[in-house]
Amino acid sequence: MMEAIRYDVVVVGGGPGGLAAAQGARLAGAASVLVLERENRLGGILNQCVHDGFGLVRYREALTGPEYAQRAREEARSAGADLMTGAMVTGLTRDRTLTAVTRRGLLTCQAGAVVLATGCRERTRGAIAIPGTRPAGVYTAGTAQNLMNTKNLLVGRRVVVLGSGDIGLIMARRMTLEGAKVLCVAEQRPAPGGLARNVRQCLDDFGIPLLLRCTVTEIVGRGRLEGVVLCQVDEQGRLCPGTERRVDCDTLLLSVGLIPENEVGAQAGIALDPVTNGAVTDPFLQTSVPGIFACGNSRRVMDLADFVTVQGQAAGANAARFVRGEPLAPMPPETANAMAKGLPQPGVTTCILCPKGCQVTWHAGEGARGNGCPKGADYARQEAVDPRRVLTTTLKGADGRLIPVKTSGGVPRDRLLACMETLRHCILPAASLSVGQTALQDPFGLGVDVVVTGSPMEMNYMHNKK
Repeated sequence: MMEAIRYDVVVVGGGPGGLAAAQGARLAGAASVLVLERENRLGGILNQCVHDGFGLVRYREALTGPEYAQRAREEARSAGADLMTGAMVTGLTRDRTLTAVTRRGLLTCQAGAVVLATGCRERTRGAIAIPGTRPAGVYTAGTAQNLMNTKNLLVGRRVVVLGSGDIGLIMARRMTLEGAKVLCVAEQRPAPGGLARNVRQCLDDFGIPLLLRCTVTEIVGRGRLEGVVLCQVDEQGRLCPGTERRVDCDTLLLSVGLIPENEVGAQAGIALDPVTNGAVTDPFLQTSVPGIFACGNSRRVMDLADFVTVQGQAAGANAARFVRGEPLAPMPPETANAMAKGLPQPGVTTCILCPKGCQVTWHAGEGARGNGCPKGADYARQEAVDPRRVLTTTLKGADGRLIPVKTSGGVPRDRLLACMETLRHCILPAASLSVGQTALQDPFGLGVDVVVTGSPMEMNYMHNKK
């Protein structure tokens, strides 16, 4: 069955950028806005990112991925956008006609303007051409994250991570918390690619070695991965003969870069950056095809979902202005990446309370230096005296579904693994728990509760209003 509809603005992608674009378009005067999301749940990659650290720019608080996604969904829905999941866009023309496969059949939609918020995808083993056999146990970090956080599957026990992007660092911590042994994180470059705060909290907290100027040169194993060969590289990235060594492991996680996903936009002939595959836009976030806009990771991979949201709102607002024949507004400058990266310095605390990532030193009797606000001084003092971390994970509900949770406050850093062991034996008592509700009262005897951060991990269909 063929269905034909028309909207002022159609947004392709229901992640943080797409939901923000829908909200921005409605607030800028678009009479009708539709979001088409191919997955069964709105929120994009955020749904599997159960760790915290989102929302520091937009909401001035640290949220988990599911918490951030829920707020984005509510804001788009409250603005009056129609939200359709299970809708795979298969075609886009220069005159802004979209074709999508939905649960109701084939859908064609004529849009006054289109916003591409299609995100990015991970580079795979094939993209970096690692020699060796093809055993099970080689995953991109995002795939492993999805399997663990939404399917409750531990992908391995002895793990090597190649690449020090943020997702690789975060998965090194996640695997450790779930009982795996992360042997090392290997990085070909002379400095880590992820945020300094993630190096500190994901590697240093657990004593995970970071091997710089080091890469995987061979994958070994038949059936299941048995090991990898590591080799040092010189300043030009060339392998250093004689430095090879084998590391026995059953899992290799790849965190070797992200690629903007623009197959839909390419069908309409938008210009793409030949190096990054990102959509090329003008300062108004409009692509080379009039009336087609792009935002977030489909343009350029960004450090924070908060930055993606800001840019999505701007793209959606300009899409509405295009339809209304109004002047477009320049992209806001705060969408630029400005996060602290590199190796944490000894004796220096990377503040995580806001995206600035101030490098703060603190000494008893001397106070704090380098902090941009009083909260930074308090954080550095806490880190020096009694470092604490918010613990995030998923737990089974009474009906067997996974529910993302976090502690209501920080637990001592040296108790993280013990607290996780306690949670591994817990089942949430109620089948229906709402976000923010206390799921477990003080399970560790530390005066810290466990609260729900998202809805159960299942295939939910959020129907549009039409």
